[in-house]
Amino acid sequence: MAEIIQTKDFFLNTGAKIPAIGFGTWKAGPGEAAAAVQAAFEAGYRHFVRRAARKGAFTYGKEDRTVHDPDWDFIDTWREMEKLLATGKVKDIGVANFSTVNMSKLLGSCKVIPAVNQTEIQPLLPQKKLNALCQQHGIHQTAFGPLGGSGSTLHEDPIVNTIAKKRGCSSGNVLLSWGVRKGWSVIPKSTNPTRIASNLQKCFHMDDDETAQIDNLVTTLGGKRFNRPNWGTTVFHDDQEANVQ
Repeated sequence: MAEIIQTKDFFLNTGAKIPAIGFGTWKAGPGEAAAAVQAAFEAGYRHFVRRAARKGAFTYGKEDRTVHDPDWDFIDTWREMEKLLATGKVKDIGVANFSTVNMSKLLGSCKVIPAVNQTEIQPLLPQKKLNALCQQHGIHQTAFGPLGGSGSTLHEDPIVNTIAKKRGCSSGNVLLSWGVRKGWSVIPKSTNPTRIASNLQKCFHMDDDETAQIDNLVTTLGGKRFNRPNWGTTVFHDDQEANVQ
């Protein structure tokens, strides 16, 4: 059976702890999301996205406005977020979907370094350059879409399934365990109570050989981003350099 890692935490640059395996609700319907979050609470999750408040849980919300005044830059938004820390209304602040270009721009002017950058990371989008920059500055990466996305064949990949069979778990557990082994927290989304519990409870400590095999998938299968919203501006600056589709 797989070795359990459901209680593993990572430390943020503020000293706070973030659970390695969390639960995402992006694009889930209102009724669907509520039932899924309840199932996640019951399964033992301690890391939630979208204000799923519960005592003892690590939760965070996101500012979804992507269109700003033409004279207002994300640097200005960050300065306002920095002020929130002094109010005690938030404990940590971070960003989402920042590339190396935007992260470098922010780091060049911020007083408070982001605690977290939440972005898509999965075997076909390992974000090596971005990970290196974040590690250099102590910024934790949280991976959304860690299982791939619509049209992904990762769950059918023979390497992934060979490891799953060996470990006595699902292909999803293999992909999540790889992310945790690489050093980032993962926030899979599901509305199936059985799968929700399995995603947390059956992940394992991946060994060096297994990690190397999953690392190599981007070389054999090619780079692929599954979540590419049109926000009306360039966001994913690193994709062209990494030959990501």
